[in-house]
Parts: sequence; C-alpha cells; structure tokens
Amino acid sequence: MQRISVSNLTAKQDAQSSFYVKYIALMSAKDGKKYLNIILSDATGDLESRIWNNAEKIYEQIAKGSFVEVEGKVNIYQGRKQFVISEINKISEDDVDLKEFIMSSTTDPEDNYNKLLKIVEGMQDVYIRDLLQAILNDTEIARRLKKWQAGKSIHHAYQGGLVEHILSCTELAISLSKVYNVNENYVIAGAILHDICKIYELTDDISVEYTEEGKLVGHLVKGVELVDRFSFKIKDFPYQLKLHLKHILLSHHGEYAYGSPKIPQTREAMLVHLIDLMDSKMHSFETAIKADKNSGHWTSFIKHLDRIIFKEELPFFPEYVSKQEVPETKKKKSSELTHSLADALKDIKVKN
Repeated sequence: MQRISVSNLTAKQDAQSSFYVKYIALMSAKDGKKYLNIILSDATGDLESRIWNNAEKIYEQIAKGSFVEVEGKVNIYQGRKQFVISEINKISEDDVDLKEFIMSSTTDPEDNYNKLLKIVEGMQDVYIRDLLQAILNDTEIARRLKKWQAGKSIHHAYQGGLVEHILSCTELAISLSKVYNVNENYVIAGAILHDICKIYELTDDISVEYTEEGKLVGHLVKGVELVDRFSFKIKDFPYQLKLHLKHILLSHHGEYAYGSPKIPQTREAMLVHLIDLMDSKMHSFETAIKADKNSGHWTSFIKHLDRIIFKEELPFFPEYVSKQEVPETKKKKSSELTHSLADALKDIKVKN
C-alpha cells in the first residue's frame, strides 16, 4: 500500500493509509451513543477523525501512540477536513518509516545553532558572552537544542523548531535593540535563554508531551536555574547582571494571566517579551496559511488564534495605474455581467 499523507487528502476522497495516533478519546453523542474522537498524524500535519461504530471495542484495542492502518472517507466539517474511519487496524512500528511521521524544520538545525554561536562570539558584554558560550557549548544542551520542538502543538511544533525560534528571536533582538536604544546584550541573552529550557520541559517523542519537570517546574524557572548553574562557574560574575537576566526570563510571558511569575519591569525585559510574542504569532499565521486547503482567499476558523486569516498577497503597486487601463479581471467581470444581464432579459416580453 502506498501511503497517502495528511496534506494530500482531499474532500470526498475514499482513502486507505497508515498514520500515527496522536490522540484518542471515547466520547458520547447527544443520543448517548459512543464514538471515538481521534487525531491521526504524519509529518505533513494532523487529521481530525471519527469512528461511529464499535467505538468501545476499538478503544480497548487502539491506544494513543499507536501506528494504525485505516480506511475511510474524507469529509469537510465546519471548514476543516474530517476523516470518517470505517476500518482501523493496529500495525507495528517496524512496518513504517518513522521519517514519514516526524515533522521537521525546513531549515537546518545545525546551521541555525552555528549562527547563534557566531552572534554570541561578537557580543560586547564579556560576562554575558561567557555565560551564553558556556551554556550553548554544553554537549547535552547543544544536542537537545538542535532536536527539540519549541512547543507541544502551537508554534514551531516540530523537530528543530526550538533552535529555529531562538535564532529568529535573536535576530529580532539585534535589530530592535538599536531601534529602541536598549542594551542589546541583555535582549540577545533573553532571546537565547527565554525558551531554551523547553529541552527539559518537553519530551522528544513523535507525539511530544510535558515531562515531570515541565509539569512541576516549567521552563521559566528552569531558565533561572540554568543561569545560576553556569554563572557560578564564571569568576566574579556580577550579581546585578545575573539579577536582571533572571528577571527577563521570569517575565518573558508578559502577563500574570499567561503564567508569568513577574511582569516586565525593564525596557529590555519588555522587548524580549514582545519579540517572543511576535515570532510565535507570526509563525502561527504562516503555519495556518500553509496548512489550510480551502479554496478562496480565507482560511477556515483557527481556534487557537480566534480568527480566520486572509491567505493571499496584499495588493502591491510599484507604479501608478493609468485611468485608461482596466485590469483584465475587471474587464472579465464586466463582460460576464453584461452576458448575465442579457441572458436574464432575453425571455422577458414587454406588454403594451
């Protein structure tokens, strides 16, 4: 059987393929009948799925984290693809190519990591430079950083996504620090360290989950621990410098409502928060547009963004448009309207 990827499935298509079970839950319909809510996935995305028959029996046989072969039909429900499964069978991990099920960054993680090292090498504050070099050159941290996701499911949620997000934030830190006349060294440090402890907060399985450290401590506090651990090895590391670095890490979520132990109280901390927010939101827009297969200019409703998104390039005019020039699309629509009116009027008989 030749695999059909999630991205290649189309509406009303009958399909048979293998997928990874990312989520499975036994649900009750309004009439009390049991059904299965399943999310199937591969390297190209997730596929919301349903099983309406024999739900309880199948739930005992298929678990989250399984590989399955399924048959069914693709429907469109509330603007999204939904796969209605008619048959499902568990298969062995040995029967699949894991690369087909692991989503990865489109950029090279090794290259992104080396770009970070190059940026750190040119920093002016010697203590911050030495701290970041010590952290980034740690063998285990470097290994994880080049592999880990930046999030469980929302932004940069694929292998190599963490170092991609950190590099993007760092490049923004360099540009925006000059615009707002703040200390670039602290903003770069915040950009590099703010999410780095997601290497302890998240697992690196096909389906990423929160670790015990992630659930009990979290990457903000782990980041503070990391600064303490490595700054301790640097002779006479300034206390006030360390204090401000810790503040940036503890406040980078920006608001108490978003799990931030502190809110930004320095310009540098505020800028790190906004850079992180900007990069994650812009990436979420980009991902949503790429994943959407709807026809037309708009995506379906994106729940975590609470909106629909315009997918096309915005109008761009490098030269003035002459009044005599009528765009081809406008001519076409005008011609279509004339024909439509003619067709509508041809059968009308005028009475005296």
